Amino acid sequence: MRDEPRPKSHDSSAGTLGAFQRRGEVIKPAELIEVRGGEKITLAARRIYNQLLSNAFGPEMAAEGQEYRIPFSELRGNHTSNDRVTEAILSLMQTVVRVRMSDGSTRNVHLLGPTDVEKFGPGIATMLTYELHPKLLPILRDSQIFARLEMQILHGFGTKYGMALYEIIAKRIGLKHVFYNDFETDELRDYLGVPHGKLGPFAALRRKAIEPAVAEVNALAPFSCRVDTIETQGRKVTRLRLSWWLKTVEEKKAQWEAQQGKQANLLVDQAPEVTLWDP
Repeated sequence: MRDEPRPKSHDSSAGTLGAFQRRGEVIKPAELIEVRGGEKITLAARRIYNQLLSNAFGPEMAAEGQEYRIPFSELRGNHTSNDRVTEAILSLMQTVVRVRMSDGSTRNVHLLGPTDVEKFGPGIATMLTYELHPKLLPILRDSQIFARLEMQILHGFGTKYGMALYEIIAKRIGLKHVFYNDFETDELRDYLGVPHGKLGPFAALRRKAIEPAVAEVNALAPFSCRVDTIETQGRKVTRLRLSWWLKTVEEKKAQWEAQQGKQANLLVDQAPEVTLWDP
């Protein structure tokens, strides 16, 4: 079946690269959100790729030979080692994904181009220099549709399925009078990044990927969502409906209070034990 053209959300007359990216935000071209072939990309790699896109974003993002630099400290977060960052970068360089274009055609492309690591003196690497893959540049240049992602929300996800679902909805949340999208089950499975051969039965897919993803999005995002079965063939679930809606003021308040409670519990758990001395 031929892919249908993408729906338009956050459509900029100046193109995606002409949009204004606010501080703490990632403007991600729609073509890089719903991709196939990225099942080996880990949660850390997905998060780091979004950081690389945010760091590179601007009118010159699609220029050939353009290099970008970012400190390793920004990519590794609270970790003291660069091992996870290095693994993620290599994974992004090696991964070929199938991108759906705005006209319905597809293109196979690497997510990341050449990289260099700089060390200022002995010890841990301090700076990453990178390029976007040349085959990716025309996609960025022609992109008209994008999602606005909040970096703080991206850092809150504990599963790659939740992050992928957040991006899928963020691409559509600006659409007027559109509150759901239907997917073939295998299509949504690929977009979430479920590894081939894993979670084959729908019950396993729902329990291990879909339900945790929905729960994370509902806990972290300014919108809520649900996934329902809308078509079956015999006992096989063949089509799903993803629905979304903006949270009310009361829901946002409850969400904020729940997040504050988690932070308070985390601080209590991490607090050192103090033994009082009684003379």
